[in-house]
Amino acid sequence: MAEVHVLDNYYLAITLLITIAYQLFFFSIAFSLKFDKLTDFAGGTNFVVLAIITLAFSGHHHARQIVASIFIMLWGTRLSGFLLFRIIKTGSDDRFDDKRDKFFSFLGFWVFQMVWVWTCSLPVTVLNSPNVTKFPQPAFGTGRDIAGVILFVIGFLMESVSDVQKYRFRSKPENKGRVCDVGLFTWTRHPNYFGEIIIQFAIYMIAVSPAAYHYVKGSAYAALYATIVGPFFLTLLLMFVSGLPLQERPGAKKRYESGNHWESFSRYVKRTSILIPFPPQLYEKMPTILKRTLFLEFPLYVFDPAKHADMGKVREREAEEARRDGRQSGEPLVDEEHAS
Repeated sequence: MAEVHVLDNYYLAITLLITIAYQLFFFSIAFSLKFDKLTDFAGGTNFVVLAIITLAFSGHHHARQIVASIFIMLWGTRLSGFLLFRIIKTGSDDRFDDKRDKFFSFLGFWVFQMVWVWTCSLPVTVLNSPNVTKFPQPAFGTGRDIAGVILFVIGFLMESVSDVQKYRFRSKPENKGRVCDVGLFTWTRHPNYFGEIIIQFAIYMIAVSPAAYHYVKGSAYAALYATIVGPFFLTLLLMFVSGLPLQERPGAKKRYESGNHWESFSRYVKRTSILIPFPPQLYEKMPTILKRTLFLEFPLYVFDPAKHADMGKVREREAEEARRDGRQSGEPLVDEEHAS
């Protein structure tokens, strides 16, 4: 089968147009029906669609193309399937509570999802493109291929297992509000994020092999290496935009102000690495400077009650707890203003 040339020889334009159309289609459903259940499903399955189309268009099905394409399809299918299952169980997504009725705010999320899908698909998109497949390809099984496969398996298992562990933990009524510190979460507070990052770099490592071994030349050589923007974009997204910044300090702030298992959460944070898996016994004793640098627990994630807590909410909670304790003990409640 001859390769298909569409708009450009790297499939950048056609994959961008497909992504925009795909996301706008699901956005129209989500906004019109105020329906949250398809949002993450649309993101994950978009990766699958792009991989299938670019692989079919390429006309050349080298083992490396097939493996890289299957890997991103496996990841996208598992992610979208799990998130669809979870949202069906929970009923709604509270990320959109302040956006669901606002057209441009809600659309903004979907535009960002377009960028995420298109950018993170770049290694597979360019690998399958005519400007790369026209060159001879190294036989699959290079050192980079093997390393990429191993890393993918590790990342895929980490993300999949941690998602299941957290879901099962939170599904038990007795764990309501408790800190999830089971399984992989004993070694890292965000094993799913770490696994996802590993997956993206693994796929890139496989995709870049033709350039790394100098089988492709010229602009194709540069293009393959440039696709590292995909895994880097995902890493920056999780570390500085929509992942850790929305989970760490805001989550700690909410627990502190509500008194929701704050002590156990504080101990968990001190002994558990934020992202890179590490034995908790060693991490707890590690100097703060190493945590803030080598282990990526940057100051923007750290919650300081004196700086970040709403002490008014804390005092209200403490007063309410005191009143509740007084009622339970049978002691009369005295209004201090009128006690005299």
